[in-house]
Amino acid sequence: MLEGKEVILGITGSIAAYKGADIASRLSQAGARVTAVLTQSAMRFISPITFESITGNEAFTSLWHEKTGTNHITLAEKADIVLIAPATANTIAKLAGGLADDMLSCLVLATRAPVIIAPAMHTAMFENPATQGNIELLKQRGFIFIEPGEGRLASGGYGRGRLRDTDFITGTVKWIAARSGELAGKKIVVTAGGTREPLDPVRFVGNYSSGKTGHALAETARDMGAVVELVTTAEPPGEAAGINTTKVSTAEQMYAALRTALDGADCLIMAAAVADYRPQKPSGQKIKKTPGSFILDMVPNRDILDELRGNFIRIGFAAETENVESNAFAKLEAKQLDMIVANDVSGTTTGFGSDFNQASLIYPNGSTEKLPVMAKTELAEVILNAVKNLIDSRR
Repeated sequence: MLEGKEVILGITGSIAAYKGADIASRLSQAGARVTAVLTQSAMRFISPITFESITGNEAFTSLWHEKTGTNHITLAEKADIVLIAPATANTIAKLAGGLADDMLSCLVLATRAPVIIAPAMHTAMFENPATQGNIELLKQRGFIFIEPGEGRLASGGYGRGRLRDTDFITGTVKWIAARSGELAGKKIVVTAGGTREPLDPVRFVGNYSSGKTGHALAETARDMGAVVELVTTAEPPGEAAGINTTKVSTAEQMYAALRTALDGADCLIMAAAVADYRPQKPSGQKIKKTPGSFILDMVPNRDILDELRGNFIRIGFAAETENVESNAFAKLEAKQLDMIVANDVSGTTTGFGSDFNQASLIYPNGSTEKLPVMAKTELAEVILNAVKNLIDSRR
């Protein structure tokens, strides 16, 4: 991921400069070595001491550093990634024009590392043809842009131009850093969440699956360099850079989305909890309460994982409350899977909706890797490492 990566974080003179502290913190927590470079205008909003306290590294504010002797060439050559967040219209114009008159612009001109720019400015400034022209020119030169968000602006108005949220920005850095990762060039398709089968316009038959494991798998696959397609019924915790997400609801919608997503795929990880049955005849109007019992006719849903076969690795999940491993192995054999993840969902700390899981990885030869209780983010790393080994074994 970002362990040991040198990230130069450029902060420019925007009111959003205060968000740079959170970005620096998140990148540092992910293992990156972060060095902040602040323009003179940025220091009107936030102090370099803030970044030094967060990163443990000197923050640079000038081309002249007599204390360390560090200069823009030193920073440019050590950088693995340069991130400018927030980037003002002035900074973008300066870079597009090749003007280098401060530490940040000089090191960007000198670096061979990928440069990511996250604009933050008033809507009128962002949409101005001059700004858009500068952005297009920089894109043509290989700069990576994070499109700004829409919302309330510092002026009190509403529009496009807000700095994108921290998770999306740090996710973009991880995505770019992973382009030469262990799964680079591989396409991984992941499903997440529990399907919802409509009973009437306001009710559905479903399950408690939160989608947390599937979403963690998608982000981990991205962080290992894979091209990721996520088909989910659940709302992701936030926007995820580098992940192509398709939102569905029913089993049939998931099946249709997967048929498209699996084109050219190397692996399908079916983490979604697909409903086994659906109401036979959903009502077009809300069903009213009446005296007596209510009988619901249900019909089987298609077995998506069993039907979707091809020249790709197929990983299944088995959420069980009893005889966990034996039930999971029977499912693996019936569907001829390459691996199955057996989940014990009977516990209060490892069931649906929890941030933790207890799982076993089971293979066709019967070998089983029983895992301790771990966070779903950690489990995702274990599963993706197993996927890498399966892909490598097919070469």
